[in-house]
Amino acid sequence: MAQAQQAVVKQLTLAGDLEGALDLIRDVPDFPQPGVLFRDLTPMLADPKALGALVYGLAAACPQAEVVAGIEARGFLLAAPVAYGCGVGVVPVRKAGKLPSVAAKVSYQLEYGTAELELAEGAIRPGQRVAVIDDVLATGGTAAATCQLVEQAGGVVAGVVVVLEIAALNGRAALEGYQVTALRTV
Repeated sequence: MAQAQQAVVKQLTLAGDLEGALDLIRDVPDFPQPGVLFRDLTPMLADPKALGALVYGLAAACPQAEVVAGIEARGFLLAAPVAYGCGVGVVPVRKAGKLPSVAAKVSYQLEYGTAELELAEGAIRPGQRVAVIDDVLATGGTAAATCQLVEQAGGVVAGVVVVLEIAALNGRAALEGYQVTALRTV
């Protein structure tokens, strides 16, 4: 961890208790469709002490990287402060049709459907180390698609960091070969 990054991470330790923050995650049954248990981070994000603890936890878990990639949409909320805390830039990974100039596009399976992600042209330089940040690791499709986008753009995936991993859905299998860190596993 770079000296500037260590200083910021040390400051963020004052923000609160990570475990207490993670306890604020709320389960919402049957959303977005019957049979799906949605993990809602909104209560944690709305609490300033919990948000600070979360940013600290993610920044401390973040691998050495030159840029952080945040996955739309909740990954955006997390990636920007983590990137700032680590002293690096942030790159948004967007849903299809949201970017004017696309470098790479990937289709992938969700636990309840399919989707596409895109990466802006020029957002990642060849050889650049990229940390991928998202809220929940479920089946791993979204994170794996993001890793593919990073590599298609010539970047190197330094690791994947998530707030919550749902172990029963075995998302790590889709990310074999990548370093994966979850702040909490359920």
